[in-house]
Amino acid sequence: MSELWRLMLLVTISASAVTFMGSAAIWFIDEDRRIRRSLRHVLKGAPETVIIARGRGRGAGFNFSTNQAAVAWDSGAWCLIYRIDELMGAELAVDGQVIGRVFRGEQRRAIDQIVQQAAQVTLKLIFDDPRHPDFELDLWLDGDQARRETRSPADAIQEANRWLLRADAIVRRPLAPKAQLQPARPSRPLAEPEIARPVPAPSPKPYQPAHEAVAATTTAPLFDEIDTTADPIEAPWDDDLDEPPLVMDKPYKPVSKATPRPPKGDQDELPFDLED
Repeated sequence: MSELWRLMLLVTISASAVTFMGSAAIWFIDEDRRIRRSLRHVLKGAPETVIIARGRGRGAGFNFSTNQAAVAWDSGAWCLIYRIDELMGAELAVDGQVIGRVFRGEQRRAIDQIVQQAAQVTLKLIFDDPRHPDFELDLWLDGDQARRETRSPADAIQEANRWLLRADAIVRRPLAPKAQLQPARPSRPLAEPEIARPVPAPSPKPYQPAHEAVAATTTAPLFDEIDTTADPIEAPWDDDLDEPPLVMDKPYKPVSKATPRPPKGDQDELPFDLED
């Protein structure tokens, strides 16, 4: 009997543990909680306002303390961060027809009709980003009435209307002046590479007349005076052409140092003795 109670106790404890672990897993992987965790992580804090498209894995949240907005899809697996001042407007469409609109620089178009039944209710957030300019949230689709958490199209339109009012309050704020980006400066000045530059040629000396150059020198002049008034066309040696040519007193006669040879008739005797 004691063995049976022990077995039943173990089975009860195991079933309770499995149930608790299953409930914790369901709670942890819940779509709303996953999206809120992702938004809190990327916004560096809990967002003040959150809107979630249940069953589509999409959501959006604003954190006014950090001045950031974030959108999430795929149940929070992907997120995109914007600045709140990048929100340009929002639109509310019911069955493809826009019934409410807020845009920066325009007057708000309020919802002027009450819709009780609709097949689709979509809220579109418009941002000043060329790559991701808008983000759509399908708050109600035909067939959501079969879900466990029942909502009506009127509830979805009412929630979207609150976000239109919130977007209108944001776009009516004046934009803060954007800080001008200053060029980054290096911590150390970069050393300029050494480039072999050609040595400049010496500049030519100015022209100096001859008499000034002679007067500036410290050595004795070659001539006593230089006539600067003479005509350069006339040759300085023209005056010596009128003088008579130089005449020699005695005519020049060449003198030979060779000894004259005696005539052939006087060569009877040899100049040496053959017997010797």
